[in-house]
Amino acid sequence: MNLEGQRVAVLAEEGYQELEFWYPVLRLREEGAAVVVVAPQTESAYESRLGYPLLAESTIEDLDPTTLDGVVIPGGEAGQRLEKLEAVVELVRETFERGAVTAAIGTGTRVLAAAGALKGKRFTADESLGGELTEVGGTFVDEEVVVDGSVITSRRADDLPAFFRSLQQTLLSKGK
Repeated sequence: MNLEGQRVAVLAEEGYQELEFWYPVLRLREEGAAVVVVAPQTESAYESRLGYPLLAESTIEDLDPTTLDGVVIPGGEAGQRLEKLEAVVELVRETFERGAVTAAIGTGTRVLAAAGALKGKRFTADESLGGELTEVGGTFVDEEVVVDGSVITSRRADDLPAFFRSLQQTLLSKGK
């Protein structure tokens, strides 16, 4: 399956979960997608929970959501930080409202909730968030990956193979 011609943003922030960030980035690039690493700033490095740095290729404000086929939101502390940034929530909301793929892992699901993308949807997340996130009008299920329309959610890093397969299939089905 080839994702050439697909443009996907992967969001980054301090405290990102290493596997939840790098696995989608590397697999998407391997499949030919144009991946852009997006964060609040491009001037400084963002460290993972274990201290691995990354540099953003674009700021959130500089990214045009109409150019995206999808957005991926990794978890870790980054998910909690990203949900508090209005520019991130707006980017995800616009991407979701256009029908593009919006995908999150673990605490990244909090950003989908803040953007209104979980309302009326089935979703999964780290089980510690399930009850809290149902308050936004969605239905929490404890499964490795849940696809509801263009919204893809997964619980944790252990679920990444299923998460990526679903991400890839959904991007292809929405293809250009």
